[in-house]
Amino acid sequence: MIHVEPKHISVLDIQKYLLGGVGPRPIALVSTLSANGLPNLSPFSFYNVFGANPPTIAFSAARRIRDKSTKDTYNNLVATKECVVQSVTHSMVQQVSLASTEYDSNTDEFIKSGLTKEKSDIVKPFRVKQSPFQMECKLKQMIPLGDDKGSGNLAICEIVKFHIAKDLFVNEQIDPKRMDLVARLGGNWYCRADSQSLFEIEKPIANHGIGYDNLPDFILNSDILTANNLAQLANVEKLPDKEEAIEAINKLSPVEASEESFYRASRSDDDMAMLVSAVSLCRKQHPRATELLECSAKHLLNKGKTELAWHALLFADSLANTL
Repeated sequence: MIHVEPKHISVLDIQKYLLGGVGPRPIALVSTLSANGLPNLSPFSFYNVFGANPPTIAFSAARRIRDKSTKDTYNNLVATKECVVQSVTHSMVQQVSLASTEYDSNTDEFIKSGLTKEKSDIVKPFRVKQSPFQMECKLKQMIPLGDDKGSGNLAICEIVKFHIAKDLFVNEQIDPKRMDLVARLGGNWYCRADSQSLFEIEKPIANHGIGYDNLPDFILNSDILTANNLAQLANVEKLPDKEEAIEAINKLSPVEASEESFYRASRSDDDMAMLVSAVSLCRKQHPRATELLECSAKHLLNKGKTELAWHALLFADSLANTL
């Protein structure tokens, strides 16, 4: 690793480290009006949500690194205390990139980017029609974080009205696959939260899991299970009963199995076929049976089948103790 104190490097290098190492960052597409009523639209990726009561978001319109000047969004917010913050989706990301161009204060980024103005209900700045998630906001506090090149200006805003596309909802929750958000990384890089990149993690159980420190040694010392797998196994309220696990595995119907059938099931992403093949090889006292059972457990964990993975591992441990 390199070890760097910010005071020993340039502000530009600091910014490159932050943009490359802290991400992906959500993008706030912020629309404002100047004191004279001129529209402005600009994206910011130093942004997030910070509370639900009152609903609060914050973003930083940092000073320019080249000359420490403040941006139009900052100037407009200080003057009018109002903005609209939109989420950025993949279908509009190129237009949002255009809106990030440093036009002069008299230029309307809505026109330059081709994004469409919609009148807001409570605040004066326009909403962006193309965004399926829009928030009308009032500025609660502007906190300067410095007065030099690259210094942040933290705009803390209260949401006074949401505008959300109806087709985003599944079972009364916003479906991230339908949202199709994009986020910012360093340089020219973005990322897309589409169906191929999304995954779910089961929340820790309400009554507390057993934790890493209570996992059996044969699991902690596994050469096959990953650290993520161990954390999944640690998210159970108590250690499963070994006898019950063995009984559950013994109920699986035997098949005519070989290592090739096991790996064929693995290539087909068939976790149950993998498990049944491994168990069948155990019954034939195959020399790699316990290893294949651990591989099955790993595959089951990757599919979120924690209980069955525990059964496979406890069965494997029982087998290892009898050999």
